[in-house]
Amino acid sequence: MPTKMRWGLILMASLLSMCYSPLFAQKDKLEGLWYNEEKSAKIDIYKAVDGYYWGKIVWLKEPNRDGKPKLDIKNSKEKLRTRPIMNMPILSRFTKDGDNTYDGGEIYDPKNGKTYSCTITYRNDNELGIRGYIGISLIGRTTTWTRAKD
Repeated sequence: MPTKMRWGLILMASLLSMCYSPLFAQKDKLEGLWYNEEKSAKIDIYKAVDGYYWGKIVWLKEPNRDGKPKLDIKNSKEKLRTRPIMNMPILSRFTKDGDNTYDGGEIYDPKNGKTYSCTITYRNDNELGIRGYIGISLIGRTTTWTRAKD
């Protein structure tokens, strides 16, 4: 094989590997499906193209109210009260801080319509510590989410 052709193939292979490497990037241990503490909802946590970790509700034990999909009726913003809870983002803009901590984000609670600062602690393959708080993290509440197997 001529030298120019060989270098051309090497260059092309290098460019292809740089272009397609994000498609085959390994998922972070935080990513995947998680049950909330009450197991009334399943949340899909994923890393978005913006580089942040987000989470949205993808399953509800009781998805309907009065035969219709549950809506975000407790939201403090009136225009958002008609949005469905299913597929609604409840975790937003988290960044990884060390091996097991994700912070800088917020958690939205559709039960009361409030948004809280939040830190996520990866405890093990099956548990997350979700700490929602106002102001400083000392004043808040921690719940445990468990990995959904299905």
